[in-house]
Amino acid sequence: MRKTGKLTLFIAGWLLTLPLTAVAGLPEVIERTERAIVAVGTYNPLGQPAAQFKGTGFAVGDGHRVLTNYHVLPEGLPANEQTYLAVFAGRGDRVRPMRAEKVAVDPKHDLALLRFEGEALPALELGSSGAVRPGHRVAFTGFPIGMVLGMYPVTHEGLISAVTPIATPQGQARSLDSATISRLEEPYEVFQLDATAYPGNSGSPVYREETGKVVGILNMVFVKESKESVLQKPSGIAYAIPVEHARALLGEGK
Repeated sequence: MRKTGKLTLFIAGWLLTLPLTAVAGLPEVIERTERAIVAVGTYNPLGQPAAQFKGTGFAVGDGHRVLTNYHVLPEGLPANEQTYLAVFAGRGDRVRPMRAEKVAVDPKHDLALLRFEGEALPALELGSSGAVRPGHRVAFTGFPIGMVLGMYPVTHEGLISAVTPIATPQGQARSLDSATISRLEEPYEVFQLDATAYPGNSGSPVYREETGKVVGILNMVFVKESKESVLQKPSGIAYAIPVEHARALLGEGK
């Protein structure tokens, strides 16, 4: 993200006007990114509570579409209730639920594209994940522990520490579950992040600090012990799906 202007100099009797380009800092990038962040979940106006948080998403394209993880979507909604898939925008106590629908999914890469009703949101720009290398600094913004502390997006930063296969064979065959075996049949590379994330961050955009362009979608947190202990003992290791896989999904969801 860059800001442009002009610089006027008086040198040796000559008045020179030169273009001036300055790179916006991380606070400015975060401020812009936060406006595109939504919570993803379900909503029932008669429910207690009315909103159920599932994960994070972010606006793309025309501002009426949201990218998130496939695994955060509810498996099925009861037909006899008023519960519906929703994205939640806003901050603090000014949060509004907006009815959403699935328009395209990619279970293999754990991605989903939603379209929601209502006012469009500022969309994030997708960058190129092909140029991402270990050592690049990135940040991600989302809701690490859901709506427990209210709707206030949280940003973490770190390094791309590795580009690694999504699944690695275990030491013993009996420790492989069906999901891991399926991924081993058609492995693909993901970004390993040296940053602290939590399950609620699933679907958060991972973006370059210098530009704010999205290069990945957070989808998995390495849990050292149990899911229940992840808040007390975060591993500091997370994984993100390269954004190139999301580009194909955006084409399908037009």
